[in-house]
Amino acid sequence: MKAFQKMREEKGFTLIELAIVLVIIGIIIGAVLKGQDLIESARIKRFDNTLREWETSVWTYVDRKGIFPDDSDANGIIGDVATSLSAGEYIEAANFINNPDDNPLTIGSLQWWVYFGNDGTGTPKNVMVVCAAVDCNTTFDDTYVKYVESFDTIIDGTVGSDGNVTCNDGQPTLVVSSSADTNERHVTAVVTPAGQTCATSSRAIVYFFDRGN
Repeated sequence: MKAFQKMREEKGFTLIELAIVLVIIGIIIGAVLKGQDLIESARIKRFDNTLREWETSVWTYVDRKGIFPDDSDANGIIGDVATSLSAGEYIEAANFINNPDDNPLTIGSLQWWVYFGNDGTGTPKNVMVVCAAVDCNTTFDDTYVKYVESFDTIIDGTVGSDGNVTCNDGQPTLVVSSSADTNERHVTAVVTPAGQTCATSSRAIVYFFDRGN
């Protein structure tokens, strides 16, 4: 009898208390997810800003030197003649402004390599090539694609194959600069088939920052 009476006196959680606990747990989970979204957005913004900083650095070099970095014959084409330094190394050596992040650009768990050169066509066009591996022979995963799409939207106003930003499913042709820094390379050719959009089959972002795609 006493045991039964003791069980009656012991009280568990009421439905209201359980509801309050569930609401608090939901708020915490929502805050965590929102925080993760904010962190990811900040990382993507940093990626976009760094690529624009590299582009600005190229044009600053042109303004100060009268030629593109890695354009030894001053014909307006980057990397068409072998030089000892890559465009990035020329910019770093000039030290006109605060240089953008060096290769590899590390953002969170992702790494990127930024190179300059030309697309190697009959009438070469200058390009910035951005890859997920030093040799540009690694395809993007879904996380990388998010970053690519953000940059594409900033430059072209939309995601797709039209405009100055496209992607390359093949491996761009790269030459290691003779400075022996394997993180610094010249782009000597890149294939950008018509209609090719950025996806998990892509190996490189190709940005025609000078004369357009």
